[in-house]
Amino acid sequence: MASALHSTERHSGRAELPLIDFDGVSKTYRTSSGEEIRALDRVDLAIAKGEFLAIVGPSGCGKSTLIKILAGLTGATSGTARVAGDVSQGPRPDIGIVFQEATLLPWHTILRNVLVPADIARIPRAKVKGRALELLELVGLKGFENRYPNELSGGMQQRVAICRALLRDPSIMLMDEPFGALDALTRDYMNMELLRIWQAQQNTIVFVTHSISESVLLSDRVVVMSARPGHILDEVEIELPRPRDLRMVSSAPFGAHAERIRALLERSGWHG
Repeated sequence: MASALHSTERHSGRAELPLIDFDGVSKTYRTSSGEEIRALDRVDLAIAKGEFLAIVGPSGCGKSTLIKILAGLTGATSGTARVAGDVSQGPRPDIGIVFQEATLLPWHTILRNVLVPADIARIPRAKVKGRALELLELVGLKGFENRYPNELSGGMQQRVAICRALLRDPSIMLMDEPFGALDALTRDYMNMELLRIWQAQQNTIVFVTHSISESVLLSDRVVVMSARPGHILDEVEIELPRPRDLRMVSSAPFGAHAERIRALLERSGWHG
C-alpha cells in the first residue's frame, strides 16, 4: 500500500486512501477433471486514483485473473478486492475494460459499436451519442462513424474498443494486453495515443502487458509478478518525466528501469 499512497502524494500533494485495494487475494480454479489450479496467491496491492499502473509477468501468472477479479467478472477464492471502498462483487459502470482483441460487432457501424454499452445498460442512444462522437474525435476517428469494422485497420479497431470502454466515463480502465496483437509500429503509435487519452480523461489505468519496455514507457509504477501461482515479486516506481515520448526508450534512466524489471523476472525463473 505504501507505494500506491506514495504515488498519490506525488500526483496530488496529499495522501489518500487507494482507489483499488487487494488484500490477500487468492484465486483457485477447478478443472473439469477436478484438479485445482492456484492462479493467484495472497496478492496485496493498492492503486491510487489517477495512477497508471502496469502489471508484467510470465504467461499464466494470473495477470488476467487479477483483472477479471477487479472487473467483477470472477470472484476471489480468499481475500478481498475493494474498489472505492466497496467489495468487488460484480461488473460496475465505473470500470471500462479493453481486451487484446477489439471484439467489435461486424454488422454494426463504428458509431453503433461504441454505443453498445449504452444498449446493454438500456440507456437511450440519443443521450450518449454526443459523447460517442466526442470520443471518436478524441482518438482521431472523426469521419469513420458510419464505416464498418472490416474497413478499419487493427490499430483503428482498438481505438474504437477504447472509445467503447470510455463511453460511460469510467473512473477506472482495465486493459489486458490491448496492443499485443498489433505490429511494432502500430503498437508504438497506440502507446502514445493511450497516454494522450489518459492525460485528457484523467482516469486510473491498470495495464497488463508482456512487454517490459511498454510497461516502463506508459506507467507510474510497474508491478512484477511471479510464475504461477502468481504473487507480487516487487514494485518498481518509474521516475521518468511526463509527458513521455518514444525517444525516452533509448535513454539511460529508461534502460535502468527496464533492466531492474528484467532482473526481477529472471530471478523468478523467467527467460524472455
